Amino acid sequence: MYYVYVLSNPAGRHYIGMTDDMARRLGQHNAGESKWTAGKGPWSLSWQSQPMSLGEARKLENLMKRQKGGVGLERLKQLNGS
Repeated sequence: MYYVYVLSNPAGRHYIGMTDDMARRLGQHNAGESKWTAGKGPWSLSWQSQPMSLGEARKLENLMKRQKGGVGLERLKQLNGS
């Protein structure tokens, strides 16, 4: 099963991603192993979806990234949250 997640850092930035192991992935972000989040942490998990198939997770991740934050992203988080 896969999860879509939103990370936040102290500067108020967000990162949207997907994984099959949330603890491992968060550790990778905080260790600087992801080029998009390296040097911008520490990151904390602010939201994650219910478990879903790989295909569903990819669709939700792409949809959330297209929202560019704001009301649309918050609505998607409410609909798909855990």
